[in-house]
Amino acid sequence: MNRRPTLPGAAELFRLTAAAPSTEVSSTEVSSSEDAPQQRRGSGRTKHTTKITVYVSDEELLALEQARLVLRGSHSLGVDRGRVVREAIAIVLDDLETHGDASLLVRRLREQ
Repeated sequence: MNRRPTLPGAAELFRLTAAAPSTEVSSTEVSSSEDAPQQRRGSGRTKHTTKITVYVSDEELLALEQARLVLRGSHSLGVDRGRVVREAIAIVLDDLETHGDASLLVRRLREQ
């Protein structure tokens, strides 16, 4: 009697598995009215194919990390810094599109 355990072969280890159906809600499903503007959303937890490098000061990095910890500790949202940044970008771009010259981004950039 052979008591050696059998291991899966390479074909079994590397076989493609069926993708689970997406449970993500599209922005058109979120909108409650035909006339309501669609809000931009951060891309969330998806595979990203494009990368940018952004340099931040030590203070900005610390503030970002503190925000992430507040989101986790006070709001039960376990997100990484990248997700926080993507959501912040979506919010700022929505504000710019909606308010144009009166947007927070335009006002802050003019202050500099």
